[in-house]
Amino acid sequence: MLVGYARTSTLEQDAGLEAQVRDLKALGCEKLFREQVSSVGPRPQLAAALEFVRAGDTLVVTKLDRLARSVPHLGTILADLEARSIALRIESLGVDTSTPTGKLMLNVLGGVAQFEREMMLERQREGIAKAKAEGAYKGRKPTARARAEEIQALAAQGLSMNAIVAKLGVSKGSVHRILTAAKSAA
Repeated sequence: MLVGYARTSTLEQDAGLEAQVRDLKALGCEKLFREQVSSVGPRPQLAAALEFVRAGDTLVVTKLDRLARSVPHLGTILADLEARSIALRIESLGVDTSTPTGKLMLNVLGGVAQFEREMMLERQREGIAKAKAEGAYKGRKPTARARAEEIQALAAQGLSMNAIVAKLGVSKGSVHRILTAAKSAA
């Protein structure tokens, strides 16, 4: 049985998800799992797809980055599938792990993808460092720390942490940090 998995990172990418679903159906996938979540968070539909596939099935994705977030993650998925005699097919790469050549190609391409990701992150860090040096990058504005006096005043009035959180819309952890720091300073 061909089992398809489609994923986009955000809810705004409906067209991308629908294109993947369309392609997977055209490839003959009898069962589809789809979700719109980041690759770094929990992916319940991927877990469901991996649990659903049985020996002799093929898990199909349109692109490698829809499935795995890194080479180690890909390795974990591949080891699980291989141990259960399940093939993986990545349509955009023409890779099918039911063949020895497909397995080799997937490992090579996974390494290249990991390399490219690391290079992109390095370029991003360099760009941020350059922007900081030029004074163009200030980072995120502090939210709760900018309201420290207001948080302390509300606490002095006897409001609970939960009440302060609800009133100001800052996290409980931030309120706790500010109040703890104020007590330490006193």
